[in-house]
Amino acid sequence: MTAQGALARLIRSSADRAAGAEAERCDLCAAQVPEEHAHLYDTTEQQLTCACGACAVLFADDGAGDGRYRLVPRRRVRLPEVDTEVLGVPVGLVFFVPRADGTVTAEGPSPAGAMRWEVDPAAWRRLAEAQPQLASLRPDVEALLVNTVHGLRHHWIVPVDDCFRMVAVVRGAWRGLSGGGRVWPAVERFFEDLTERP
Repeated sequence: MTAQGALARLIRSSADRAAGAEAERCDLCAAQVPEEHAHLYDTTEQQLTCACGACAVLFADDGAGDGRYRLVPRRRVRLPEVDTEVLGVPVGLVFFVPRADGTVTAEGPSPAGAMRWEVDPAAWRRLAEAQPQLASLRPDVEALLVNTVHGLRHHWIVPVDDCFRMVAVVRGAWRGLSGGGRVWPAVERFFEDLTERP
């Protein structure tokens, strides 16, 4: 999944709202959607699309359908600490997305968007055996979101649109080469605002 399309849409919609521009629209039927609306994962384009309530209902399965679009679920679950070092990803703010084809990608935010790595599938399987809740992640539409920067210990199962919101927070707050003084407080606020939901 590339974050650029979803990230650009999030940034654009935030700017549009601030400027009083026209409301966002469903990418399937062009109906106006509220600020809080559903997203679909487009398996062909490998990106998120906005969906109105009526279109979202059409794809309201278990998130693992085999058609072009998969409804991004709303579930958020805070996990006990997960030892993600075994996955070999060299950053502390990252999300891991299992794919329908059995691969796993890791993405971390940067000033330019999301950096992406391939994760060893065998290492992921071993981690999922040690942490059984990871086996419940719905391919392409849910992620393990981790923040261990500055000694924090946040481990969540979240919908992938939350991950793209986090990438947008980093990109919007980043200043200079090192990020400046705004980026990490903004990331901490993002995690503080996450709430569990079934």
